[in-house]
Amino acid sequence: MQEELNNFTRNEVWHLVPRPNQNVVGTKWVFHNKQDEHGVVTRNKARLMAKGYSQVEGLDFGETYAPVARLESIRILLAYATYHGFKLYQMDVKSAFLNGPIKEEVYVEQPSSFEDSEYPNYVYKLCKALYGLKQAPRAWYECLRDFLITNGFKVGKADPTLFTKTLENDLFVCQIYVDNIIFGTTNESTCEEFSRIMTQKFEMSVMGELKYFLGFQVKQLQEGTFISQTKYIQDILNKFGMKDAKPIKTPMGTNGHLDLDTGGKSVDQKVYRSMIDSLLYLCASRPDIMLSVCMCARFQVDPKEAHLRAVKQILRYLVYTPKFGLWYPQGSTFDLIGYLDADWAGCKINRKSTSGTCQFLGRSLVSWASKKQNSVALSTAEAEYIVAGHCCAQLLWMRQTLSDYGYKLTKVPLLCDNESAIRMADNPVEHSRTTHIVIRYHFLRDHQQKGDIEIAYINSKEQLADIFTKPLDEQTFNKLRHELNILDSRNFF
Repeated sequence: MQEELNNFTRNEVWHLVPRPNQNVVGTKWVFHNKQDEHGVVTRNKARLMAKGYSQVEGLDFGETYAPVARLESIRILLAYATYHGFKLYQMDVKSAFLNGPIKEEVYVEQPSSFEDSEYPNYVYKLCKALYGLKQAPRAWYECLRDFLITNGFKVGKADPTLFTKTLENDLFVCQIYVDNIIFGTTNESTCEEFSRIMTQKFEMSVMGELKYFLGFQVKQLQEGTFISQTKYIQDILNKFGMKDAKPIKTPMGTNGHLDLDTGGKSVDQKVYRSMIDSLLYLCASRPDIMLSVCMCARFQVDPKEAHLRAVKQILRYLVYTPKFGLWYPQGSTFDLIGYLDADWAGCKINRKSTSGTCQFLGRSLVSWASKKQNSVALSTAEAEYIVAGHCCAQLLWMRQTLSDYGYKLTKVPLLCDNESAIRMADNPVEHSRTTHIVIRYHFLRDHQQKGDIEIAYINSKEQLADIFTKPLDEQTFNKLRHELNILDSRNFF
């Protein structure tokens, strides 16, 4: 706690003033143990936070939005570094929010047990942001953004958390996630120079090779990069008492479509939601459980025993595959390609279809999704046409992001296993079978004609997005899982 208050003094965060007539925000202490990838406590942290709920909009704060990196952006950077054969490094800014100047007049109470003996009734006027304030994340982002721009960096056009700098023939890439920063380039001396200017401006708590980031364990090898959440899986299994459960080879049976089960016995909603929340974050490195987790997530309002059994089957599958993760091989191409599929009328409740998409950079899987469609499709072609629109939007965003890396892509392949849906995208003529489709999906035709994307046919047996739309038998599931490069870490270490 004293160390945290010393940071306040060092960063000139506040100064004592007489109590004003306007609103004064309260403060509280929050404690946290920071762990490494092995679960070992590396640091005991104490944060003095403002009680943000007592702020008044327009008085204590104005704009609060702050950009946060998407996980796809981080995976794109990992794939890019693997393709070019250089290592990524990370740094963690210590007490990051304390560096961001704020524009509003904000007053906070003196922290309990640390009141000034001479002026116990005074309050602190903030010069910089404090953890818990509504505007704190935005203030920190603007502070870091302005500093990087001053040092010659450019902000990404599609991703404002991506910063790039061209030095001769080298591209320096920096991706920020609040106070965590990943950076790298083919020139090691440039990384050292970046570390030097950052440590001159900000105080760092972690610096070194990228190994553990947002719960992801990252292994950068000469042959490629492996991403996993092995420690997180063990924590989940321990939390829900499934560590010693009987393993199972697939996360869902072939008859895995669930319904409301209105006659079933209800289970603890809090426990069920906690399981779903934990598994949803695990999907960030385990696409093989994406479909089954999303299916179970549909029943969080009133979960039944049948739904709980389905969730426990996913956990039993994790017992069988605790060390699986994503493998990004070096030496492959860096072409952007998308796969899409739909399980027509698969939902037993309202007969809506399930969309499944995945996007690759070469052989590196960087983005995927599995979601029930918003409307009922009248045919398989319509269901696939709708998901093609979603996949096209994601590919266009990735295409724009890759332009910041220096890649200008045209005619990005979009692979579909339904020829009728392809014809609907090719043929701009409206007819009675497609007039009711929402106009928003027709932008696929525009980008097809512009040459931004190119929708093409692929055999159903080679459609990798199948794993995101329907429960599969063990043989097909294992084949697609391997094609997605979801492998066991024991194959590499």
